[in-house]
Amino acid sequence: MTHAHDRALPRAVRQAMPMARDVLEEVAKLHGVCIRPIPLRRLDTVTGTSEIIDVPCGSTLDSKCPPCAKRNRQLRMAQCREGWHLDTEPAIAPDEASEEQRRLIEFRADMQAKRDAAEQAGDDTTDLDAVLASLDEEINAAGMRGSVTGSAVPKRTRSTRRRQDAPNLPKRRMTSTTLGRTFTGSDGKVYRPSLFVTLTLPSYGKVRDGIPVDPNTYDYRRAARDALHFSKLMDRFVQNLRRVAGYDVQYFAAVEPQKRLAPHLHMAIRGTLPRAEIKQIAAATYHQVWWPQADEVRFDGDHLPVWDEEAGYLDPATGQVLPTWDEALDALDEDAEPLHVLRFGEQVDVQGVLSGTPDADQCIRYLSKYLTKSLGETLDSGQAQREHAARMLDALRYEPCSPTCPNWLRYGVQPKSAKPGMTPGHCRGKAHKPEHLGYAGRRVLVSRKWSNKTLAEHKQDRRTWILQALGQADEPTDPHRYIWRPVPAGDANVPSLAVRLLRSVHVRQRWRAHLRELEARADGQDLSATPDAA
Repeated sequence: MTHAHDRALPRAVRQAMPMARDVLEEVAKLHGVCIRPIPLRRLDTVTGTSEIIDVPCGSTLDSKCPPCAKRNRQLRMAQCREGWHLDTEPAIAPDEASEEQRRLIEFRADMQAKRDAAEQAGDDTTDLDAVLASLDEEINAAGMRGSVTGSAVPKRTRSTRRRQDAPNLPKRRMTSTTLGRTFTGSDGKVYRPSLFVTLTLPSYGKVRDGIPVDPNTYDYRRAARDALHFSKLMDRFVQNLRRVAGYDVQYFAAVEPQKRLAPHLHMAIRGTLPRAEIKQIAAATYHQVWWPQADEVRFDGDHLPVWDEEAGYLDPATGQVLPTWDEALDALDEDAEPLHVLRFGEQVDVQGVLSGTPDADQCIRYLSKYLTKSLGETLDSGQAQREHAARMLDALRYEPCSPTCPNWLRYGVQPKSAKPGMTPGHCRGKAHKPEHLGYAGRRVLVSRKWSNKTLAEHKQDRRTWILQALGQADEPTDPHRYIWRPVPAGDANVPSLAVRLLRSVHVRQRWRAHLRELEARADGQDLSATPDAA
């Protein structure tokens, strides 16, 4: 409703006035309040009371929730800083098994015994095998790694012989450490240098300011396939790095796009190797994609495979069943060529970094610079750049992004786990979304022994610091005390978003006022003379 004093103002003046809700959202952002909080009902099993709690959405992107994205970036920076120059070996001890986990294993043992008895009796074990498979999934979901029996689904293997066009790599004997070498200076001081490495993909054609000089000769297909499989190439680089280094190299890496839209990698590496060896490893690293052919189009337009409930997808002209994913892989003989081979480009930047130096802080900021933006958001808004992005997306449209991608139907292969309604060019996979530009992997890659903490533990460290600064104790609570439940949409007990934001802003104001008060007391200031005293 418009207030009376607003109606008295000229129309042009009223239209220039900001909306109160928009101002509230901006104030919430300034105070670090999540602007898309998720209401959850928390039931206290001890007291029996129930209340609705706003939980931050946890988004990592500025475009969705700047406060949550900022917190995530700060957590990643803390994680990178704590692990980069460790001087003691991280000790990762498994958690003690819970009562629920032990119960699952006991039940698994009973079902295994029944399955073994049925097999000895010559009975059908199909149903029991399905139960065991379901139990194994439940065991992993309960927080246990690996397989109970130690057996796994057999993987397809190809020859591990290196390609003739790839240089060989030296291999050092592995030592049980993650720290790397130390160096003693002439003054007796011990230094533990680390590395900051940037890896890029090769050229697909001449570019100027990130735009192809000649779009007609720019190799968009290769650029698209490199983007789709870039995460596998990174894995290969880490494997080769550890073989050459001779120790369990730990890393913190971030992926971001260059102006030409190709993803590239910034990597903080604990320990050091000669620059020449890093460049040699990059030159010798490659990844082969052993998939069925995806160059010859068999079905397109109105001539698309049709679904049959019993057989799967059929050729619409002949009625012949298309080969399944496994059958198409089986058809690749020993003389088959990989669908695609990825390699890094010649540009490899290697910097030595020492702990506590301005260079280290600058590298950490650089690693986290674009973490709050999607790959597509980092692009320039110029017309030429938009046209370049459109051509890249067009090249990605029909490229298979995974074994389950509907695009395989275009090339005469049933996708893995095929289902009705699949249409080439309409894959819902992350890689095909415009904001991801073909890269479907994680933006941040952290090795298991980097900081000896999970991201949740880093978040708990931050919470503990804030509570200590506010003079409150972070008392441990029974993890089984509270039961959390989602709140149905339209629940009358949930206040409007505006009211919830106002409450959260008020809480943040009290926290900040308390922190200023504590800081002022620590500095010996007279609070009665400060503007905040009121």
